[in-house]
Amino acid sequence: MPDEFLSEARLKAALGERPFRFHEQVGSTNDLAQRWALDGAPAGAVVVAEEQVAGRGRFGRTWLAPAGTALLFSVILRPQIRAERLARLTMVGAVAVAETVMGMAPGQVRLKWPNDVWLAGHKVAGILPEAIWLGSDLQAIVLGIGVNVSMDFAGTALADSATSIETVTGQHVDRAALLAAILGRIDAWTARLEEPALLETWRGWLATLGRRVTATAPGEQIDEQISGEALDVDDSGALLLRVDDGSVRRIVSGEVTLAD
Repeated sequence: MPDEFLSEARLKAALGERPFRFHEQVGSTNDLAQRWALDGAPAGAVVVAEEQVAGRGRFGRTWLAPAGTALLFSVILRPQIRAERLARLTMVGAVAVAETVMGMAPGQVRLKWPNDVWLAGHKVAGILPEAIWLGSDLQAIVLGIGVNVSMDFAGTALADSATSIETVTGQHVDRAALLAAILGRIDAWTARLEEPALLETWRGWLATLGRRVTATAPGEQIDEQISGEALDVDDSGALLLRVDDGSVRRIVSGEVTLAD
């Protein structure tokens, strides 16, 4: 197998004793990680795929990436955390990716509320946490992460909105080493899940704050669009939006489009 592709041996060398499962092609790493979690996988175990053909983004969108172009993985976490604070797992993933990519592209990394990582003003990674419940008891969180590493979006419909690390830096990225680095940061921040430092660090990376945005919030029958100034985020990660009548709306989930 060519060196540019992942393999069991390369991942073992990079991840050491961390439990992992590697697949050349899967539907969704999150689906496989959920099954493994229910079978007793330990916290920190990770499912990695070379290619994902039915990966999920938020709101059921598909995340597709040709083999060899992205880092696609789902890590199993077993935090002791209240349901209303589950958004902190999104913070963990986003900050971990941002801190790692920053080392390759200083000054060019930001976050877009709630779960996108930007590089040079374009999306380079997305975070999708999914909770596993047994009744009212949280069993695990599967934190799915996709990072565009070498995919060239030039000439595609995503050329104006997406990029990859190698496109911006011009440098080859070892995806196994990148995975190990991101997982190390996830471990570190998961250990500090309830600390104010996590929220403050995530807030500091957000490019959304202080900007005029349109938030699309999911409704029961139709999505609601709300425009205003993104003032801040609260302790649970919700976006505080000052709308045109001067009132402040709390947006718990959804997505935002920047007006400028």
